[in-house]
Amino acid sequence: MSHTIMMYFNYDHLPPHLQRISKPYCELAQWICANVPNGSERAVSLRKILEAKDAGVRAYVSGNAGNMGSHK
Repeated sequence: MSHTIMMYFNYDHLPPHLQRISKPYCELAQWICANVPNGSERAVSLRKILEAKDAGVRAYVSGNAGNMGSHK
């Protein structure tokens, strides 16, 4: 994980129910760093995956706002 943006994909600090949402985005970002040549387009792809991860977590949290005590 050499790209600086990768620190934003860390999910260890999140509670388990949010780790489950964040983990696939981290794995995809790691795959891109390992397989796609470094450059501006790779940086753009990582940034967009980060935006998607943030939106996914927000969607999960807002969709479960009434159920925050019972995470599945």
